Amino acid sequence: MANTKSAVRKRVRVWDLPTRIWHWSVLILFAICWWTADTDHMRWHLLAGYGVLGLVTFRIVWGFCGGQTARFSSFVRGPAGVWRYVRKLLKRDGDESLGHNPLGALSIIVMLSLLLLQTILGLFAVNDDGGASGPLSQWVSYETGRRFAHLHAANFNLLLLLIGLHLTAIVFYRLVRGENLVSAMIHGYKSHRASGETPYFVTPWRAILVAASIFIGVVLLVRI
Repeated sequence: MANTKSAVRKRVRVWDLPTRIWHWSVLILFAICWWTADTDHMRWHLLAGYGVLGLVTFRIVWGFCGGQTARFSSFVRGPAGVWRYVRKLLKRDGDESLGHNPLGALSIIVMLSLLLLQTILGLFAVNDDGGASGPLSQWVSYETGRRFAHLHAANFNLLLLLIGLHLTAIVFYRLVRGENLVSAMIHGYKSHRASGETPYFVTPWRAILVAASIFIGVVLLVRI
């Protein structure tokens, strides 16, 4: 049986280049935000934060106009779909997904929501420790800006917790399910059952157009 299963598996491209660049760029910029959170490096913290805002916006837009595995419609499932997947989670021959599985979809939605909230809070945060405040802090009162700053710090801790869960899931899938999620996000391919399903992708120029539009929008926003 094992030989039969292995014989019907094939190497399938599941992640397009924009999605992979987005994934590793978010990781790098988030690390920079964490490293530069003190007042001595606030300029770099702000620049990295603008980058995260642009990336989050890109991923949301790409979730509607990108390739098949990048679209929310291909991986976001309701409670019933998530429960069906969880019931077979500990089985190596359980349900497989070309892109994000139903649990991964929850992680993506929560991660995007928290990152978006983090950047919005940072835009209006008021820093009273000698560092630079958010570029839109002049539009709120001092008290509101300080409240945003405290929420900004608290939400960052939630993001660290979510990242910890994400890393735990990566180890779990490698050891229990035999899936290497990291390598797939590097080269874009994974071993998948040969069901005949091959995801479709869109032209890279669409990603370039979306990214350029968002870049211009973020620059205009922070210069208000």
